[in-house]
Amino acid sequence: MESTIAALLFLLILFPSSPTNPPPPSSSSSSSSSRSSSFSELSTCLLSSGVHNFTHMENSHLFPHLLNFSIQNLRFSHPHPPPQPAIASIIILPHDLPSLQSSIICCRASSLTIRLRSGGHSYEGLSYLAPNHSSSIALLDLMNLDHIDVDVAEKSAWLQSGATLGQLYHAIAAAAGASSQPLAFSAGSRPTVGPGGHIAGGGFGLLSRKYGLAADNVLDAILIAPDGRILDREAMGKELFWAIRGGGGGTWGAVYAWKIQLQTVPNRVSAFIVNRSGSNREVAELIDVWQKVAPALPDEFYVSCFVGGSLPESTGFGISVTFKGLYLGPVREARSIMAARFRELNLLDREVREMSWIESVVYFSGLKNGSSVEDLLDRKLHTKTFFKAKSDYVQAHIDVEDLTKMVNMLSMEPKAYLIMDPYGGSMARRRIDDLPFPHRSKNLYAIQHLIEWTRADDGGREGYIQWIGEWYEFMGPMVSREPRAAYVNYLDLDLGHMGGGSDCMGCEDHVEKAREWGERYFLGNYDRLVRVKTIVDPDNVFWNEQSIPPLTLSQRLVGHGMV
Repeated sequence: MESTIAALLFLLILFPSSPTNPPPPSSSSSSSSSRSSSFSELSTCLLSSGVHNFTHMENSHLFPHLLNFSIQNLRFSHPHPPPQPAIASIIILPHDLPSLQSSIICCRASSLTIRLRSGGHSYEGLSYLAPNHSSSIALLDLMNLDHIDVDVAEKSAWLQSGATLGQLYHAIAAAAGASSQPLAFSAGSRPTVGPGGHIAGGGFGLLSRKYGLAADNVLDAILIAPDGRILDREAMGKELFWAIRGGGGGTWGAVYAWKIQLQTVPNRVSAFIVNRSGSNREVAELIDVWQKVAPALPDEFYVSCFVGGSLPESTGFGISVTFKGLYLGPVREARSIMAARFRELNLLDREVREMSWIESVVYFSGLKNGSSVEDLLDRKLHTKTFFKAKSDYVQAHIDVEDLTKMVNMLSMEPKAYLIMDPYGGSMARRRIDDLPFPHRSKNLYAIQHLIEWTRADDGGREGYIQWIGEWYEFMGPMVSREPRAAYVNYLDLDLGHMGGGSDCMGCEDHVEKAREWGERYFLGNYDRLVRVKTIVDPDNVFWNEQSIPPLTLSQRLVGHGMV
C-alpha cells in the first residue's frame, strides 16, 4: 500500500487537475455545481501559484485512496453510512513552505473550508470532514512535509508537521547514533500519529512525568497565519506562541514546522507489559493500588493501567488489567522500586526487560511482534478499527467499592476498555496557565474511555455509541467536576459543537456556545484563547466544530477584555 500511495502522489504531480476542464455540473445537485465552481477557481489560483499536486473527488479515481489513507478511525471512512457528514472534496498535498502558503491563500480566496491533516488521528475525524457543515471542504494533507533535521549538539530538532512520531523517533535515534548520551522526545507512543495535531493539543506520552508534554518542549515554530503571513516565534509574539502549544489543532493557522527540545535518556531503560486477571473484585483492588502508587512514583517511572474484557495481552476470558511500565534506568532499580511500592503486582524478574530507549519505543508502539526500529518509518496504520472515545481526569482516589462497580459494568461489554495514564512528577510542577493545556497539579491520572469494533460488527454501531454514553454518565460522580474536564486531543463532539466558520448555525453567541466544551478542555485558559483567536483570526478562517471562536465585532466594541 505504501508503494501504491507513492505512485498516486507521483501521478498527481505529473497529471494535475486542470482548470480548463472542470467536471460538468450535475443537473440534479446544486451543491455539486457549487463544488465544481469552487474547484475551478481554486485550480486556477493554485496553478498560477505553482502548486500542482492536488485533485478533486469528481474527476480523479485517485481521490478515495488519498482520502482514506490517513483516516485512522474507520467510523469516518469514505464512503460513510447515513447520515453523511460533509467530507473533503478537494485534496491538496503541499510539499514545501511556499506551496503550503499558496494553498491557504487560494482556499481562502475560493471561500473553501480548510482542513489540515497531519497523521489523521483526530478522534472525531475533524482533520478531514465537517459533520455539521455543508460548504466545500479543501483538505490540506501534510504528508509530504515530513523532513526532520536533528541537531545533536544543541539537543534540538526541526520537525515538519507532516512527519509522524515514528519518523521523528527514528531520526533522533539515528542522529544520536552510538553517542554516550542518547536523546529522546517526550510525546505519544503511536508511531503513525502526526505532530501537527498532537503537539497542538498538548501531547502526553511515556516521558511526560519526567519531561512534560510535547508542547512543553517546543522552542520555536513556523506558522502560516490566516492572512498568509509566515511567522516564527518572534514574529507571532508571546500570546500566539502560547496558544499554538496546547490550544488545539486547526485553529490558529497552519504550523509548517516545530523546533523541539530533545531530552537525554539513559543508555538502557527498563520496560514491562504485564496482564493480571482475577475476579471483578480482585481486578478492582489491583486498580485501587495502582491509582495510589503510579502518580507518586519517581519521575523516571511511568506505569499506565488498561482495564477491559478483551485486552490483547489477556490469555483467558473475562475482565483483566494490563500494566505498561517504562523506567529510565536499569532493570535492577525498576524491580526494586516496584517490589517496594507495588508489591501487589507480583512483578516477576523475567517480566521486566532492559533495552535502549528507541527499542522501548517499538516495544510500546502497538506494532506487531517482531517489529524493528525501521518499522517506525511506516506511516500506514495497518490495523484500523471503528471506535468512539471519551476522556476524564481523576483528582481524588476512587473508592474501591466504586471501582468494583466500574469493573462489574465494564465486564458486561467486552468491546469497551479503559486507558489510565498517571500524572504527577513533572506534570504536577507546572502552572495550569503555562500553556493552554491546564490539566496539571490537581490530577492524579487521566482516563480514556473507549469502545472499539470491527467492520464485521459495524451493524451494532449505534448500540456501542449508546453504551459508552451511558458509561460516561455512570462515571460522572467519580471524576473531576465543575467543570468535568476533558483532553482536547481526545476530541468528543458529545460535549457540544458549533456549526461552522462565520456562520454560527443559529446560535446566539459563538463564544458562549463554545464555552460548553472549551472550558472542559482548557479550564480557565479558555477566555485567553478567545482573545488570541480574535486578534489572529477574526474571520474564523481556521475552524472546526470544537475550535476556539473569535469574538464578534459587536462583542469587541463592548469589551470582553479586548483593546
